[in-house]
Amino acid sequence: MMDRLSSMNAFVIAAELGSYARAAERLGMSPQMVAKHVTALEQRLGARLLNRTTRRQSLTELGGEYYERCKHILTEAEAADALAQVMNDTPRGKLKVTAPVTFGSYSLMPLITGFLRENPQVEVDLHLTDRFVDLVEEGYDAAFRIGPLGTSGLTARPLAPYRLVACAAPAYLMARGTPQKPADLERHECLGYAFSSRPADREWVFFQGTVSYKVRVASRLLINESRALMSAALDGFGIVLGPQDFLRTALASGELVRVLPEFEAPSRSMHLVYTANRQRTAKLRCFVETVLGRFGPV
Repeated sequence: MMDRLSSMNAFVIAAELGSYARAAERLGMSPQMVAKHVTALEQRLGARLLNRTTRRQSLTELGGEYYERCKHILTEAEAADALAQVMNDTPRGKLKVTAPVTFGSYSLMPLITGFLRENPQVEVDLHLTDRFVDLVEEGYDAAFRIGPLGTSGLTARPLAPYRLVACAAPAYLMARGTPQKPADLERHECLGYAFSSRPADREWVFFQGTVSYKVRVASRLLINESRALMSAALDGFGIVLGPQDFLRTALASGELVRVLPEFEAPSRSMHLVYTANRQRTAKLRCFVETVLGRFGPV
């Protein structure tokens, strides 16, 4: 006899993803097993939950109502299972975290590996993506967000700003000249980052004291990956505005040179967000404390 909660979970995932194959990939089981779970529920209820054709599937009227109830039951069951861990001060279990690609690859990784060394009973599933991730729908415990926060109902802990720096290869500056003020960038090749969830930054803002200088830059080359963007800068193609942590080594070696050093490059607000409507487990509490200790506001 199949476990009813497992069958409910398989049904919910299949309904959300639109196919048994995609649900099977998410759940780590075969499509046939997902089908068996859904069939077991239908036999128990004596009614069909999904209308299935060779090309698509859709919820029946009962299936839609049952789907909402199942989601509520599964959320409550997960919260109930978490109670024991809330009472336990030892962090344990899997922590699912998401972060932007460049920040996650170059700034976050030392924290993650250190956190795992300090907490041997914790596993971290780190997913790096620049798209907006829905924590509740996709089952994440926490997410790092760079840029303005919308209204989400999540708990948001402010972190130190994500600092950027403008730089270029010496060969580029020798060929094209060194900008002396932000407005000079209008006459330069400026390499742009192509975000997946919003347009590229065509306007760069610099500061000198309390005075801001906005400049409209021309980015003939847009790239959605920081290493490729830095490669273009190292090749002498243009000026890059990128994360300070990521560019630190190239700046220290002289492969890249900071431009407009008398002006402060823009920085972006950064937050750690997590669900506010669930008990905070020991693993999440410990992770939040570790993040604030390393990236908290100065």
